[in-house]
Amino acid sequence: MSFGGYSGQAYSPAGDKGRFTLPPLFRKAVRESSEGRILCLAKHDRWDCLTGFGLSRKPELEDQLDREEERAIRTGSDFDRDMRAMHLFGFSEVPFDDSGRFVMPEHLRDLAGIESGLYFQGAGRFFTIWNPDALQAMGPDWAPAQAACASLLAEAEAKGKRK
Repeated sequence: MSFGGYSGQAYSPAGDKGRFTLPPLFRKAVRESSEGRILCLAKHDRWDCLTGFGLSRKPELEDQLDREEERAIRTGSDFDRDMRAMHLFGFSEVPFDDSGRFVMPEHLRDLAGIESGLYFQGAGRFFTIWNPDALQAMGPDWAPAQAACASLLAEAEAKGKRK
């Protein structure tokens, strides 16, 4: 079975001991992409969020680096291959258990302002992980993700009050 990419949305509240849960939809896709239980996490290079993906993306990153360098050469733009490689390959490999629980590295929590929960947004070859407040602060292009996040957050809060 070939990897079909990441799609959909989900919200996961923070658990005990600083753990979070990779939602089932994303957990299944990461397992397929990593042939196991390894989640790759990095700070997004432009947005105040994290990116997540499976190990199968590693070979793509070298190709991406080559394409970006070629584009810079064609357009006469500055390109620091070493710096860009550090950005692309600077991800953390985080194990998760059968239930999807994982410990978010502290430096990534700090970089993305992660506090009480995670909003997951599929983006094909990767997915983004947001502090819901940071997502709500994005512009109008983000309206569909903002609406999904608000709805999922309200649903999670209602479940929490019923407990």
